[in-house]
Amino acid sequence: MSILVVGSVAFDTIESPAGRAERCLGGAATHFALAASFFTPVRVIAVVGEDFTPENEAVLTRRGIDTRGIDHAAGKSFFWSGSYEGNLNEAQTRATELNVFSSFSPRIPAEYMDSEYLFLANIDPVLQAEVRGKMPDVRMVCGDTMNYWINGHAENLARVLSELDVLLINDTEARLLGNDDNIVRAAHNVLAQGPKTLVIKHGEYGATAFFSKQSFPEEHQQHIAVPFRAPALPLANVVDPTGAGDSFAGGFYGYIASQPRLTPEVFKRALFYGGVMGSFAVERFGTERLAQLDPREIEERFAIFRQISHLD
Repeated sequence: MSILVVGSVAFDTIESPAGRAERCLGGAATHFALAASFFTPVRVIAVVGEDFTPENEAVLTRRGIDTRGIDHAAGKSFFWSGSYEGNLNEAQTRATELNVFSSFSPRIPAEYMDSEYLFLANIDPVLQAEVRGKMPDVRMVCGDTMNYWINGHAENLARVLSELDVLLINDTEARLLGNDDNIVRAAHNVLAQGPKTLVIKHGEYGATAFFSKQSFPEEHQQHIAVPFRAPALPLANVVDPTGAGDSFAGGFYGYIASQPRLTPEVFKRALFYGGVMGSFAVERFGTERLAQLDPREIEERFAIFRQISHLD
């Protein structure tokens, strides 16, 4: 079943202990779409500038991703530059240039209106709410946000949270949004704000899902009391962590969309597939590793995740 993702398609300049990459293809929607495309059809809504070439777009279309929702505007694409020197868990931002993204107004092609799943990547919650309002019949809505929106746009973000089936954020964002340093109490505070399920990403330490009574149908209510923790794969060489979280989201949500119904077992496996896709994304700069990935590698790595976690 198809996923519609709305978010950024961008260029990144990245420095890490592995080296430096100039203006590599990036953006939340890009990483998400590439990761999810290995599981289900994906459609993208974004805006790019005149520097976004047919070769850049081919990175997406070669994976079968529908790019009719990407608007081409006069000017330059969104650009971000950052460094991971000294700490691979936290980027030091050197430059952020919104460019055409500063006036982004999501346009939903008529052909996208039958999308079954919606992913609201990390953008202004006003735009997230706008897209959600125009897609009332989707089966499931998953979203992301960040500290900037939590701190400065709480009222607009609250409207989005009330409409989410799943919220995916990292542990720093969860503590901030939940107003508590204890991650368990913070998670419950976040769930009280509207999301049916919360997935907290811990970077190299995996991810934890917290559930509410609305997470699953009534026959699965016994699964909601206890959080579920999925590990990350220990990696000897991490080149670029920039797209890891969005790739995790793509693997997680792509797997869910590929299944006929949501059960606790499907949700748990989705967390593992999220970890699989995130682990591939960090092995090269930008989208290079995901663009070259063989589907057989995904199942091979999933098998490794099962071994290290004893997943049934």
